[in-house]
Amino acid sequence: MNWKQNLLNSCVGFFLLALAAGTAWQSRALAVGGQAESKRVALTFDDGPNWKYTPQLLEGLKERGVVCSFFLLGQRVEVQRDLVRDMYEAGHLLGNHTYDHRRLGSLSEQEAREELEKTSALIQDITGEDCLYVRPPYGEWKDGLGQELSVIPVLWTVDSRDWSLQEPQAVVRRVVSQVQDGDIILMHDDYAASVEAALDIVDQLQKEGYTFVTVDQLVLE
Repeated sequence: MNWKQNLLNSCVGFFLLALAAGTAWQSRALAVGGQAESKRVALTFDDGPNWKYTPQLLEGLKERGVVCSFFLLGQRVEVQRDLVRDMYEAGHLLGNHTYDHRRLGSLSEQEAREELEKTSALIQDITGEDCLYVRPPYGEWKDGLGQELSVIPVLWTVDSRDWSLQEPQAVVRRVVSQVQDGDIILMHDDYAASVEAALDIVDQLQKEGYTFVTVDQLVLE
């Protein structure tokens, strides 16, 4: 092999090495900048299921190919079993929001345990799966309950205040202006305005490159 061939091989090798290094650097830069992978967010709903508004929400989410997380009240699960089954079969995560929305921090250990166990049993009877995730009303958790009942408390990072604002675009602006990759958004499927706002939030965030996931995909990482 003559010196010209050696030089050519060296140049080609250097070019390929530089190209590989550049590609790896670009991949790392994109990952650091949050652009290499889709941004993820979890949309969650408390206080349901609501016989009137939850079906509307489910239909809108289905049209958009979105799954979310519902934290259910046991007293409503008892009278909306078919709706709960529809939610589960649509791929949404079903969590526990106590039986009748009592502040766990104000209850005795036995009362708090009963609030959660009764609701989990109802959900498990419908879905056939353990109910592992709990959204404590008002965000008040009771120390020791998680380990005792083998459940995981899930709070939130963005509060939509949909229950008080009651105006779809005000809710949308509040959420979209705050949300970041990895956030958990708190909403309620108890109001027409909340359903409208939630679907608009989905549309806007999808355009911004967000993917909607269930809370287990965020809290277990």
